[in-house]
Amino acid sequence: MSDRISVAKTYKLYLGGAFPRSESGRTYPVVDARGKFLANAAQASRKDLREAVVAARAAFAKWSGATAYNRGQVLYRVAEVLEGRREQFIAEVVASEGVAVKRAQALVDTAIDRWVWYAGWTDKLATVLGAANPVAGPYFSFSVPEPTGVVGVLAPQRSSLLGLVSVLAPVLATGSTAVVVSSQDRPLPAITLSEVLATSDVPGGVVNLLTGHTAELAPWLASHADVNALDLTGAHAEQRTALEEAAAGTVKRVLRTPVDEPDWAERPGIGRLRAVLETKTVWHPTGV
Repeated sequence: MSDRISVAKTYKLYLGGAFPRSESGRTYPVVDARGKFLANAAQASRKDLREAVVAARAAFAKWSGATAYNRGQVLYRVAEVLEGRREQFIAEVVASEGVAVKRAQALVDTAIDRWVWYAGWTDKLATVLGAANPVAGPYFSFSVPEPTGVVGVLAPQRSSLLGLVSVLAPVLATGSTAVVVSSQDRPLPAITLSEVLATSDVPGGVVNLLTGHTAELAPWLASHADVNALDLTGAHAEQRTALEEAAAGTVKRVLRTPVDEPDWAERPGIGRLRAVLETKTVWHPTGV
């Protein structure tokens, strides 16, 4: 029997619920932890990023306007589909991160559990983070958490799945939409996650995922006037100050993170939920 010729995969971007090629036509090779070729990934351009922001903005009204219960159900469905592709994620984490199978199983299971955990927060945020404020006078005063808008996420560079879930899920749980730049060298779990999102109930444009060179895309994401918040988790250390300065030019919320990636397996708390929420305080007379 003759040897078969291997067919190299070339993955695309995930924008507005579709899978287009980069407008630049560029791709780059993805290799495993030992340097063996795995696939080609699309190398996103500045124009691709702009289109991702447009898609995220267009999806924001519907996603933020959905009931918290509905968002929770949609995100829980994502966890169900993640569970169904568990073995694929394990194989990709092994290849991407060079860990043993048992360790990859633990990372994937924690990622799925983490997604479920954030899905459960959707209808509890108003109670936990909102307040009825005591005031002197014939008024009611309420503080209510609201989604920030479009959030730019520079995904963790080393933790290809668990880290990605830990930074993306809280954005979606709060009702914001996301433009994600995946791990540059370990994008395959992120690409598979985009396929999960496309085949679940998440509306197109709520998550837009770009693969490519983080250092190339990050400045445009930081300076984009229609991006409301920026998560610097996956930014290169030498770029962080410049990115913060660029974000300040459009008064973005900036989520600062340690230069070294945290241990994503630790309990996350609600800090990231708070980071992508605005608090609106309303005053209303009590009436006669």
